[in-house]
Amino acid sequence: MTTPREPRLLPWSGAEGKPCYLITDDDGPVSRLADTTESTQLGMGAELLAHARGLLPRAPHGELRYLAERLTEALADALRVAESRGRRIRGLG
Repeated sequence: MTTPREPRLLPWSGAEGKPCYLITDDDGPVSRLADTTESTQLGMGAELLAHARGLLPRAPHGELRYLAERLTEALADALRVAESRGRRIRGLG
C-alpha cells in the first residue's frame, strides 16, 4: 500500500481568491505549468527586491518609505523560504 501524496498548493488562486490544489504524480501538464509559473514568480520577486533595495536609500522619509522597507524585508523572507523548500524538494528526488 502506498502513502497518499500531499496535495500541491498551486501558484494561482481559484474562484473568490481561494487556494487551488493539485493531486498528481508531479509529471502532468498542470504540474509543469505550476513549476513554470512558480519559477517566473520567484524570478520576478528577486528582480523586484533588487529594484526596491536600489530605490529605497534615495527615497524621501515617511510612511511610504517605512512600508516599502517592511515589504522588501517580507519579500526577502518569502523568497528565502521558497528557495529553501525548493532545495528540500529537489533533495528528495
